[in-house]
Amino acid sequence: MEDRDKKVAAAALLIFAGGVIGAGLALLFAPQSGTRTRKDIVRYSKKVRNRADEVVDDLASNVNNLVETIGDKTEELVEKGKDVAGSARKDLIRLIEEGASKLEKFRTILSRM
Repeated sequence: MEDRDKKVAAAALLIFAGGVIGAGLALLFAPQSGTRTRKDIVRYSKKVRNRADEVVDDLASNVNNLVETIGDKTEELVEKGKDVAGSARKDLIRLIEEGASKLEKFRTILSRM
């Protein structure tokens, strides 16, 4: 779970870093006015911010789904554990009763001797 979160965070960081580097290169090589460049930077930063918001929303959704799945599986395991424990308890009681019954038979046989 943590590895997947780290990979998603790294991907988001790489996207952001790529955007920053791309914007810097655009400033260096674009032959346009400062006003136009500032408008482009604002527009591009909005795109990057929106994409980052989408990545965060996707990550939150994936984490939420993962938590729900783990919760469901945990509940299933607890129920199975209860069933197994109940079954083992019944078997143990049955074996104790059988042992007590055999012990009583042996006492009866020994008392006759």
